[in-house]
Amino acid sequence: MELKKYDLEERIFILGKKVLMLCRKLPENTISRPLISQLVRSATSIGANYMEGNGAVSKKDLINKISIARKEAKETLYWVRLLAFLFVEKSNEFQLISQETQELVYIFSAIIKKIQTQIEFEFGA
Repeated sequence: MELKKYDLEERIFILGKKVLMLCRKLPENTISRPLISQLVRSATSIGANYMEGNGAVSKKDLINKISIARKEAKETLYWVRLLAFLFVEKSNEFQLISQETQELVYIFSAIIKKIQTQIEFEFGA
């Protein structure tokens, strides 16, 4: 089940790149290291799950993958908030990442709702 691409695939990829580039610049210590690692994992997982969704074999499978991408985006927002607190001097960069991630949460929610509506229509639920 391939989703219409528009620029969503590219937006997700660019978000991942921005997170990686920012995290490379952050000084690591015993407090920041696990937070940086978690941010990298959750932010890059957004794209991985979205791409899996593009290869979904059913609408329910697609909903599952997009739901996971949305969950990872929400988790990313949490790690961004914590790291922005630790690295106040990078707050502008974290704010941009947060805004884009929040937009992805909204987009994923809309995709899920649309597919659920299609399923309900198809099965008369």
